[in-house]
Amino acid sequence: MSLPGNLLITPRAFVRRHVLSRVVDLPSPLAGRTVMITGASSGIGEAAAHAVAARGAHVLLVARRTDELERVRDEVVAAGGAASAYPADLTDGDSVDALVAAVLAEHGSVDMLVNNAGRSIRRSLEYSYDRMHDFERTMAVNYFGPVRLTLGLLPAMRAQKFGHVVNVVTWGVQIKAPRFAAYIASKTALDSFARIAGREAYADNVTFTNIRLSLVRTGMIAATDAYDRSPARTPEQAAAWVVRALEDRPLTISTAVGSIAEVLNLVAPRLMDAVAWVGSSRFPDSSAARGER
Repeated sequence: MSLPGNLLITPRAFVRRHVLSRVVDLPSPLAGRTVMITGASSGIGEAAAHAVAARGAHVLLVARRTDELERVRDEVVAAGGAASAYPADLTDGDSVDALVAAVLAEHGSVDMLVNNAGRSIRRSLEYSYDRMHDFERTMAVNYFGPVRLTLGLLPAMRAQKFGHVVNVVTWGVQIKAPRFAAYIASKTALDSFARIAGREAYADNVTFTNIRLSLVRTGMIAATDAYDRSPARTPEQAAAWVVRALEDRPLTISTAVGSIAEVLNLVAPRLMDAVAWVGSSRFPDSSAARGER
């Protein structure tokens, strides 16, 4: 069953959202839940924090920048929501472990986790031969950090027989866009981890959703000149997808373009290689990717 935006949901979720909600004023499934959001100091994470708190959840905000994190917390509280700030660096294992210990000590468990923090790099292989650190950095932020955090919170979720993990990935895991080898590989790893973890935790009512987002107008894309003229979602539009993922708990949320590309990559892989090469040649590396600034 599908909705606009290629959002796949369960029949129960469909009935609740589109039938019962028109008859009675049902509270959001997020009401009273504890929801952790990483990368919450700006962009999608900040917008999602406001949207999730507005639905009655206690939002645990995680990011590296303490000042910005506390600003978001104060704004959420001023708007009538409940929020707590937890500064942490997801690339630092000790920092992640300390975060998990502090949160579990204070809250007992986290009902839902949104792995939103990420790092994007758009750079051709010809400019990456001596930049192995590009691949190491993206894996640290986009894969190892979220996995370590998820593993830290999973035991409590499974013990209480409820939990949901949302991973903000990219439609690139379906499209396989050139110049994004480091970024897409790290997000694909997280996408696959979630699918397997969801199967293992199925009997404990702990589920996973991968949101395969298209371009979003945040600070993460500012360094890429080609994106200045490209259509993009707003952080608030992306946050709406996060809320849907938390409330309806589908396996994936994908764009129509991403889903079509995924099928074509399976049916006609060499043709899609040619199409991707032609398309990417129209958008060369940015001056930053070439090392010019």
